[in-house]
Formats: sequence, structure tokens, C-alpha cells
Amino acid sequence: MTETPATAADTTLRALLADILGLGEERAAELTPDSGLFGELPEFDSMAVATVLTEMEDRLGIIIDDDEVEGEIFETYGKLLAFAQSKLNG
Repeated sequence: MTETPATAADTTLRALLADILGLGEERAAELTPDSGLFGELPEFDSMAVATVLTEMEDRLGIIIDDDEVEGEIFETYGKLLAFAQSKLNG
């Protein structure tokens, strides 16, 4: 079965969070759209935000401008995924 762009973004983002935050594949796989990130996961601190953004650019092949970055993007996994998908869709 071929991955759709949406599924590919989800898979990539989960792997990225597992790597950057040290969550491990199992914890990353358990993230739901409502799972809290910044302020909820102790591993997701202000230093991790910059690394996550850089890795998103590298792994997804996107460019994230500074003026696009808002705190609400990091509130939940669903919001971060939606942001990534919107960048992929142009």
C-alpha cells in the first residue's frame, strides 16, 4: 500500500518527534490529534521547538518562515501535523 502525502507527513512527523524528543517509537505512535505537546510533554521545551522546526524543514523538504511560527502550532500533535501538511500542500 502506497503512503498518501498526508500519511507520509504523519509518519515523518512521528519519527521526527521520537528522535528529537527521545520519545521512542511506541510513545510517538500513541500520539493522537489531541495529544498535548509544548507544556504537556516535559521533553518538548523551548530548545526542542527550534530543533523540531529545523528537522521538519529537512525531513519534509519545506521552508518555514519565522513569521509563520506561532505558539498554537505546538499545542497539540494535530495542530503540528496540520501545519506540516499545509506547508506540504503549498
